[in-house]
Amino acid sequence: MIEIPPEGLILNVYKPAGMTSFDVVRQVRRRLKVKKVGHGGTLDPIAEGVLLIMAGKATKRANELSSLDKTYAAGILLGRKTDTYDTTGVVLAESDTDNIEYEDIERELQNFIGEIEQVPPMFSAIKIDGKRLYKLARRGIQVERKPRKIIIYDIRLKSWMNPSMLIVVHCSKGTYIRSLAEDIGDRLGCGGCMESLVRTRIGDYRVEDSIRLEDMAG
Repeated sequence: MIEIPPEGLILNVYKPAGMTSFDVVRQVRRRLKVKKVGHGGTLDPIAEGVLLIMAGKATKRANELSSLDKTYAAGILLGRKTDTYDTTGVVLAESDTDNIEYEDIERELQNFIGEIEQVPPMFSAIKIDGKRLYKLARRGIQVERKPRKIIIYDIRLKSWMNPSMLIVVHCSKGTYIRSLAEDIGDRLGCGGCMESLVRTRIGDYRVEDSIRLEDMAG
């Protein structure tokens, strides 16, 4: 049984793919038998990896934890554009990728390093005029989203097996990897969407130190 100290508790939990971040919060709340539980930085259902869960008085640190820099391992499928910017969405266009070489991808990735502007995807939890974007998107409503400044500290190509590639991204808070996948595909002239995502680090919290839900009491 995990004890909650007076100052609260921060847990580095491994969120599995297929669950929402709030699903994890609900499970931790039930397993720890504590009412006050929150998380520091949403992960999409398709994504997995480090999710910081705060219990008790530690929930007051939500803004602090969500502002930490993050590292992701992202799988990107080139040659396909979707409405959600990932492989779960409706396919909008498909293109041939036979002419794309490893060196082409490495060269284009360098254009994303530094402070850049990024347009959040429609399928996101951002509120515009009090309404969640993803709720509007599900009704087929598109609204204008203003670009946001983010920082890509480093981005590296780990593998390329046409049409799929794996990149590792070290970035600031507020970065949407799905939008990055879309933008990389556009730079390469073939379109692209995210097919997998693992958050491997938030600040000093690393995936190799995370705990599994099944290993928690309850």
